[in-house]
Amino acid sequence: MRKLVALICVVAWAGFWAFGYLALSAGVSDNRQAVIAGLLAAAGFISGSFAYMKLARGDL
Repeated sequence: MRKLVALICVVAWAGFWAFGYLALSAGVSDNRQAVIAGLLAAAGFISGSFAYMKLARGDL
């Protein structure tokens, strides 16, 4: 279980950085693309944070 949560943590943070970069580097004319990338980055941030806190508490 601990390895699964660690894997989720890594994948979530990778998604946060990848989609965060895409959201910031999207052109001005691509508002829809920037919003979708921003929402995916936010989802990666939230799930990565929760997974990290679960690992840090050590209650697995």
